[in-house]
Amino acid sequence: GAMRSRAEVDATLQTAKLNPAELLPAVHCLSFGPQAGAGECCLLQLEPGLCAELEEGRSLVIRGEKDEQAVLCSKDKTYDMKIADTSNMLLFIPGCKTPEQLNDNQASCNIIHSQIAGFSNNYWELRRCRPKLKKLRKLLMEDPYEGPDSQKDQTSTFSKYTTEDLLSLIQASEEEILHQLQVIDACKIEGYWRILEFDYEMKLLNHVTQLIESESWPLSKVPLRTCLEELGSLEPTDMIEHILLSYGRKYIDDAGQVYFEMHEDKICRAIAQMLLQNAVKFNLSEFQEVWQQSVPEGMTARLDQLKGLALVDKSSRPETIFLLKVEDLPEDNQDRFNSLFSIREKWTEEDITPYIQDLCAEKQTVGALLTKYARSSMQNGVRVYNSRRPIS
Repeated sequence: GAMRSRAEVDATLQTAKLNPAELLPAVHCLSFGPQAGAGECCLLQLEPGLCAELEEGRSLVIRGEKDEQAVLCSKDKTYDMKIADTSNMLLFIPGCKTPEQLNDNQASCNIIHSQIAGFSNNYWELRRCRPKLKKLRKLLMEDPYEGPDSQKDQTSTFSKYTTEDLLSLIQASEEEILHQLQVIDACKIEGYWRILEFDYEMKLLNHVTQLIESESWPLSKVPLRTCLEELGSLEPTDMIEHILLSYGRKYIDDAGQVYFEMHEDKICRAIAQMLLQNAVKFNLSEFQEVWQQSVPEGMTARLDQLKGLALVDKSSRPETIFLLKVEDLPEDNQDRFNSLFSIREKWTEEDITPYIQDLCAEKQTVGALLTKYARSSMQNGVRVYNSRRPIS
């Protein structure tokens, strides 16, 4: 419409019973610009840290495939995106001055004509969330690496994944993805991320532990060069080095030689997995005996090495043990508890902890999760947890 005059503005204030003396002298007259439509603009509410990232010229990325809830990622953090509706319409006005700016500039003309460029009734709210990393392992497990002689690898029609591919498919930040690749012992082969097929991994580990035994090296000082020289005729040297990195800690001694300190717990755990995956259930005492005989000389097999890998059934006679891998369980909290309660009706906190630990948000405890998703009761003086809902 036509531009308003001061007289019209004063008349409007009188009708609204407002005292002009209590207001700033400058008046904004707003009109909708020709392009102002809803849905043209999106508002995103950022915490100061994320604002700083954008101001420094870094980018934020929205990730998720069509059937997934969108997440927003910075270089190292992941956020859930939720739409928040507002009861007030939010107007976008280019070059809009705030009352403070107007106060500093008393001489400013007291009628300001502004055009509204767009408006919105909602904005995106970000909430820091756990990166959704289960899918990473699932994708790499489609085609595990079975070694250089594998026929399957030459003829494989499976998709292989580069870092770029994973960044576009996994709902997590780059740093979280790269860290997780380390956690799951993935390795880069010909530019693609791969996970070793378990039997092949065990074959490599076996070569290394046998060499350690035959050379009588201390487990804390396994020399890289000799390993590569001795085993290089059996397997590719980068695979030997990868297995040492997966099952040991690399360090350099005073003479500049590269050594590995082997992780006893991780080696014992892998051997237990190999033994357990051939049976549905295993008599616990028999298993412990076979397991101890199977681990390298000088290592002690202990049940606490199997957290999140195997579960002991103390209620059966004799007691049994069976494979239950935390990485095979669902990622969503409610689905995870449903699946645990379908495996076992009542859990002690000690037994369930390894299977829900990874669900804890930043400052959340296992206790808080159990309070939310389980019901507790006492059984023979022991606190146990069962489902809050009937398991179908």
